Amino acid sequence: MAAFICVTCGTQFSPSEQAPAGCPICEDERQYIGAGGQRWTTLEAMRTTHFNAWRMHEARLLGIGTTPAFGIGQRALLLLHPEGNILWDCITLLDEATIALVKSLGGIRTIAISHPHYYSSMVEWAAAFGATILLHEGDRAQVMRPDPAIRFWGGTTMELAAGVTLVNAPGHFDGATMLHWAEGAEGRGALFSGDIFQVLPDRRYVSFMRSYPNLIPLPARVVKAMDAVMQPFAYDRIYGAWWDRIMDHGAKANVARSVERYLRWIAD
Repeated sequence: MAAFICVTCGTQFSPSEQAPAGCPICEDERQYIGAGGQRWTTLEAMRTTHFNAWRMHEARLLGIGTTPAFGIGQRALLLLHPEGNILWDCITLLDEATIALVKSLGGIRTIAISHPHYYSSMVEWAAAFGATILLHEGDRAQVMRPDPAIRFWGGTTMELAAGVTLVNAPGHFDGATMLHWAEGAEGRGALFSGDIFQVLPDRRYVSFMRSYPNLIPLPARVVKAMDAVMQPFAYDRIYGAWWDRIMDHGAKANVARSVERYLRWIAD
């Protein structure tokens, strides 16, 4: 049996004799079925056409992303932590080179993921490194490959390790999560936002959407709540979901300006 992967979103499904009838992640209004219809692949096929690239973002933080770009095109972040390394978000491709490199850096203790669009092949990653997957219980229904490695957490915050906290900011998804790293940005604090706070191309603003590809906005009350839940945390840098979506400095003030701008334009 093969563990089929949706080509559009990169989500891997439980092994089956035949490809699933459809991808619920892409059928949801926040994603889309590609113009060519539903397509499937497997890790074995991907390993012949793709490989993973790496980048050092700052001390103890590396990016891992697939080339050519696959699915939604996000890159993961590997945070090297003395209590055990943390993989933030996930990518679909896992190959022998990636396994060897990650093991040389101390492996992975925990995989934490912002929302279902980046669940990808999280079960394969967890199995390769003996890691635990932490997902917010608000998105339990979007797990396409259940596995004992998955643990669901609830509430607003969860401390992963010293100085590392998961924060639930419902909006894009009910379980939408960001990661706060207190020692990031040379001690000024860093936020790993996925696309919950979506870093925009000018790197001076973020935005907030229910669906980015389908351009469905969020209501004012939700955006205000997302902003409020991050107020207790100090952060000067935001790492978005893609290689070039990094707000290097002034991030918390920029988020405040972004909230004000967003609310102004959706006002009555």
